[in-house]
Amino acid sequence: MPRQGLTTDRVVAAAAEMADAIGLDRLTVAAVARHFGVADASLYGHVRNREALLHQVAVRAAALFADRLSLAVAGRSGRDALGGFAAAYRAFAVTHPGQYAATNLQLPPEIGLNSPGHLRLIDLSYATLRGYGLPEPALTDAIRLVRSTLHGFATLEAAGGFGHPRALDTSFTSIVTDLHTLLSAKETHDRD
Repeated sequence: MPRQGLTTDRVVAAAAEMADAIGLDRLTVAAVARHFGVADASLYGHVRNREALLHQVAVRAAALFADRLSLAVAGRSGRDALGGFAAAYRAFAVTHPGQYAATNLQLPPEIGLNSPGHLRLIDLSYATLRGYGLPEPALTDAIRLVRSTLHGFATLEAAGGFGHPRALDTSFTSIVTDLHTLLSAKETHDRD
């Protein structure tokens, strides 16, 4: 029987915050139980095991990530949408490293295909870049390019991997401009 006062939402929310603080790889049911000051067994009414806990954190994090991206691109198109998307992506990945890592977990199909946040992340990616007029499969390739670039930059930034004194914001703005230029050129090339 679940411990009084603990709910699945509270357990998953605490686990998500802990993932950001200690890293997703160190997140365990035992660590969350210690956070609440209860025995591990007290949480098993809310999560089956560590894998289930990680899946629930991933679903929760994807919804939060999608909310942030959605606000950043609302009412924008082209370069403005790409810039908003990129800035929100970077901010989420850097300020919520554990939750961001969770959004990249390979989920079982029955979870991933039913996760509103994950589905919105896909839709937002396509909607943001659709303004470049790229046909398939060029649109999917462009999404993979943008996602890989943003993931790489944010992951390196979060790990302190940039040692050069040039301001990160300046480099990031330059990268987004370069992506826009490339996507615009692909649009022209693919229409020829």
